[in-house]
This record gives sequence, C-alpha cells and structure tokens, in this order.
Amino acid sequence: MNTLCAEPSLPYRAEQRLNKLRRVRAGEGVHNLIFHAAMALLPFKEDWQISAALQEAVANCGREVPDREIDEAIESAHRYSDGCVSSRNAAHQKWPPVNAELRKKVIRDAGVNLDGLRNESAISLTAPATEQIIDLLFPDNPLLCIGETKTVFSTRPREAFRGALSSRQFIVPSPMSKIRGLTKAGRPSDHCLDNTGPRKFAVVEFDTGSADEHAALLWHLRCELGAPLVLAVHSGGKSLHGWFYCEGCPEDQVAGFYRYCVSLGADRATYTRSQFVRMPDGIRDGKLRQSVHYFDPTPLKGGSK
Repeated sequence: MNTLCAEPSLPYRAEQRLNKLRRVRAGEGVHNLIFHAAMALLPFKEDWQISAALQEAVANCGREVPDREIDEAIESAHRYSDGCVSSRNAAHQKWPPVNAELRKKVIRDAGVNLDGLRNESAISLTAPATEQIIDLLFPDNPLLCIGETKTVFSTRPREAFRGALSSRQFIVPSPMSKIRGLTKAGRPSDHCLDNTGPRKFAVVEFDTGSADEHAALLWHLRCELGAPLVLAVHSGGKSLHGWFYCEGCPEDQVAGFYRYCVSLGADRATYTRSQFVRMPDGIRDGKLRQSVHYFDPTPLKGGSK
C-alpha cells in the first residue's frame, strides 16, 4: 500500500482543503480546518492515509497537533458525511485499534525489559554520544534536517552541525534530498516531504505503558520487518523510540510494519517520512537528556548481529 504522496493527484476540492490547512497558523482555526480537510478526503483515501496527510499538513502550523485531535476530526467527518458511519467505515480502512491482548502477549514473551535491552546493546556509550552515533547512522556527509524545536530547524550537510548535535532535540531520520523544498502549499521550507529523501530508518515510538514494556515491544519488532533494530532512544519524557534500518524496503512493506506497530500501541505519526523524531542523546527542552539505551550499528555495515 503506497503513501498518499506517491498516489495520483487529489481532486481539486480535496487538494484545496489540504492547501488551506497547510497555510493556516495557530490561532487561525486549525482545529476547524482539520475537520473540513478530513471531510474532503473521505471519498478518496483510507483513514490511515487521511491521518498521515493531515499530520503533514499541520506540521508547521505553530502548535502541537496531537493524534487524538486528528482521530476525532476523522471520526466526526464520518459521522457527519451522509449520516452513515457504518458504510463509511467499511469503505475506508482505519489505522488498526490497539490489540490489548496481543500487546500483553508480546510483552510477556519478549523476555527483555529496559535493563535487558541495554545489555543487548553492541556498543557501550558515554553521554553525550550524539556525534558518534550520527556519524555511524549517516556517513559520507549527507544533508540532514535538524531541529532545535519543531518550528526552528535547518537542513545542512552533516558536517555543518559538527559539535552542535548533542544540544538539539529533533532530527528527520532519513537524509534529505535537497536543502530546501516546497510545501504542498508552495512555500519554501527546509523541512517538508518535498526535500525528504528515501526512507532510511523506520522509527517506532511507544508512549503508553512503562519503559520496560516499550523495550519488550521494540525487541519483539526487530524481527517483524526484515529490518534490524539499530537504536533505542528515550524521549526525555515517557516514550522510547526504536530505529529500524529499512533502506531499500518496499514502501508497502514499511506501511504494513507500521500498521502492526500501531496495533501494539505505537504512535502512527512517525510513519510520515518527514516527521521529526528525538535526536539520539540530544537534549529535550534544554535540560533532559534523550538517552540511548541500545545501539547496534552492525547492520549498517552490511553485517548482522
């Protein structure tokens, strides 16, 4: 199943609604425009594709838009459209709901907690190790998009950030294709889908449950994509981010992997290829270390653990 950006152009009305949402800024009716864009997309896209499109459209609106707000907008659009919830749900495949029983089983059977995940790490790091990690993840000085915040960011060659990365919060987990691209609304930006290169890492975030549960889930997932777990990064808050090396994987395979992750309670926002994730061993809000609990760069060198 392909991503929205890889599919044919949307009809004019739907594209117009999305463009309007891309232009809006916090305080100008973001919430209302999310609903109207969801309504316009319903006849043409599955719910999980609508969610990804809306996430991308509001990425630079100036405020955090939680998944819950987008979910509720899509559900409201279904209820409103033709007054028929059931027929719409049958026609549009949603992101799967959390399978609580499967999640419990996976955690129980994984046999790894956070300490166990640390023990499995191939490299022992001394913080801050951001520069060392990024050199291994992204060799040969590619273009990277780095964020001090979600609204203050730049795309530059890796070497332009040398010495500064351990104080940054965010990174796009794939090299960028060019320094600046155009948003769907036609605005130049250092951070958009247009200048994000092919996916190199599939980053999976769990933010419900304990850190031990997150570690168990990531350990389980290392076998599910045919792509290895390379990195596990704490958000500095309550979640754990797993980086899975997926360079060259077909996008429909990656999409299926994310759907399975969502069924285990993962945040689907990181499916969007340009989505910021936490900088490994960086600093959150100027004070909280985004610690690395697991790192195995062996697969990046063509080997396997």
